[in-house]
This record gives sequence, structure tokens and C-alpha cells, in this order.
Amino acid sequence: MKLLLKLIAGIVVGIGIGALYYGVDASGGMESVLAFLVRLLLTLESILGSFIFFMIPLIILFFIANGISKIGTGSGKVVGATLGTAYISTLGAGILAYLVAMMVMPRITDGGNVPEEGAGLEPFFEFEIAPLMDILTALVLAFAFGIVITITRSELMQKWFEEGKNIVEFLIEKVVIPILPFYIAGVFAGMASQGTVFDTLAVFGVVLLVAILLHWVWITIQYTIAGALLGKNPFKMIKTMMPAYFTALGTMSSAATIPVTLRQTKENGIRNRIADFVIPLCANIHLSGSTITIVSCSIAVMSVLPDYELPGFFTMLGTIMLLGVVMIAAPGVPGGAIMAASGVLMTNLGFTEAAVAFMIALYMAQDSFGTAANITGDGAVSGVIDAYERKLNR
Repeated sequence: MKLLLKLIAGIVVGIGIGALYYGVDASGGMESVLAFLVRLLLTLESILGSFIFFMIPLIILFFIANGISKIGTGSGKVVGATLGTAYISTLGAGILAYLVAMMVMPRITDGGNVPEEGAGLEPFFEFEIAPLMDILTALVLAFAFGIVITITRSELMQKWFEEGKNIVEFLIEKVVIPILPFYIAGVFAGMASQGTVFDTLAVFGVVLLVAILLHWVWITIQYTIAGALLGKNPFKMIKTMMPAYFTALGTMSSAATIPVTLRQTKENGIRNRIADFVIPLCANIHLSGSTITIVSCSIAVMSVLPDYELPGFFTMLGTIMLLGVVMIAAPGVPGGAIMAASGVLMTNLGFTEAAVAFMIALYMAQDSFGTAANITGDGAVSGVIDAYERKLNR
């Protein structure tokens, strides 16, 4: 069963048990049974959530340090131009998503309702694993080690961080991702047990549609720029990239889609040596689609949850700038970007575990579309770099 189906099953089970508890006659014998099941799911949520949040600093430390240490190799100007273009694209996508979300989300989330943490039934016990470090410490360490490894070319430390990344990636793929359906079931059981779930689901369905529409707006902008620089029709370029887009919908992984992305990028007339360098690099550093989803969904969650104020432009700009960094070399497994981004949401926007749980559920529901937008945009970045390199060598 695919991950999305498992997540849907977890949501359905959680909602079913929680809704039955909410609607049962308080005088009936079923109430205690249903209360037990809800509290059991809430206990699972506490245990599994604690492990997930324990992993977040490790994801940031090993993936960013490893990613930075490997980026430092290659021809300087082309590497710098690729990094800059990918980062500007991610930043621009986030700003677009913020501006649209601030206009749209408060309107479509009006009337949505999510209970406050601590309301209603409680888990049987609280389980907490203290992270080895906080998010900011992990981020600073990752940059410090990554940059110094690049300068000193320390093969030993690069290998150490690469092995650490592989271990963390294994834990994500084999432990974190499989337990997500149970974690999400606990979140939705708690919400449904207080009678607020259906309004919230209706709201979030519209939110996901808005995010996917924004993906296509940004893809069109990217290829309009690339097409103008190359003197090509942007819509023909987008059409050529469609096999890569639909492959990513199935794989939910930028890395797994690289062969198809490479082939279609070359069919767009991008020179082989440019495509061969830019596409694998951008698969790790260019996450414009993921950024659109995270920004859109974060504004929606803050609109629905009580006690949150919508962030101002500069607060969100700082958040988007950090998102563009922390998602560097996000693991090639479904949900890697949101796992890496959770720390930024908690640090910059004050997200609680409940808010992050909603973000994970929302993000995973459209993960394949975000990935498809990421890799389709990689073809546009290749076009920009191809035009830049031609101009450089005149």
C-alpha cells in the first residue's frame, strides 16, 4: 500500500474513532470503550511525535552539512550561478505563495476550527525524548562543518557526514515514514473527539487546491524567463517536461526522477554538459514547489489554529530564506522536505507539535505534486544556466 493510502487510512481511522466518541450517548457503555481507544491513539501520537521531533535536528545537521560539503566542487562561476538561480527561484516561489496565501487563506479558513492543545481527552501518559540539540544549534553546526569541509577538503569528515546522512535517511525511510499514519491517526482522533474535524478537512481541501494551482503559476513564470533568455517558446518547453512531471507524481522523489528529467531537459535543447551538471544538483537544492506548499499550508494552519497571529512580510521572508537553506539535500524519500522544514516552522513561526502535525498531514497529501513542481522547475533553471554560460564564453 502506498504511503498516501496509508496516511488516508490513518486519517479515516482517527476520525472514525474520534467522531464515534464525540457522538456517543454519555450514559451508554460504549463511551468508556471509545474513550479508551481515543486515549490510546493520543498516547501513540505522544510517543511517535516525540521520536519524530527528536530526529529533526539530526536531519538538519547531517543533510545540510553533507549537502554544503559536496556543493563546493565544480567550475566556480557555473556552480555559483546555479546555486544563486535555484535559491532565487525558491525564494521567489515562497514570496508568491505568501502574498497569495495572505489574501486567500484567511477567507477560505473562516469558520474552520481546531481545538487547542490540552483540551478534551488526554493520553495515558506523556512520553518525551529530548533532542540532542535545538534547531538553531543544528543549523549553525551544519553550516560551520559544511563550509569548513569544503575549504579544507577533509575527506574523512565528508565521509563521516555522508555516512551520518545515510543513517538518518535510513531511519526516516524505515522508521519515521512508516509510523506517520499512526501519528496522524492520533492527531485526527483528538480533533474529531471534540467535534471540529469536518470543518477543518473542508478548509484544508481548498488549501491544497490553491497550493497546486500556485505550483503551475510558478512553473509558467520559470519557463517564461528561461524561454526569453533562450529564445524558445516557454509552453513548448513545459510540454516537453511533462514526462518528468508525471514520473515525479509516481515516484514522489526528485532523485528517482533524475534520469527522466535529464532526458527531457536535453530534448529542450539544453547542452548535455549543462544539463548533466545542473539537474542532479538542483534535485537536491531547488525546492520551489515544496516551498510553495509549506508557505501556503503554514498560513492556512495559522489561520485555523487559535492563538496564532498571521506573520508580517519580513517575518515570513526570513522564514522562507531559512526554508531555502534547511531543505538543501532533503532526503530522497517522501516527506523529506517537511521533516527538514519543521524546525524552522517551530523556531520562526512558533509552531507547536499539533501545528506541525497538521503541516505534515497537509504536506504529505500533496507531496507528489510538490516534487513534480520541483523537478519541472529544474529544467527551467538549466535553461537559465545554459543561457548564462553561453554569454560567459562569448
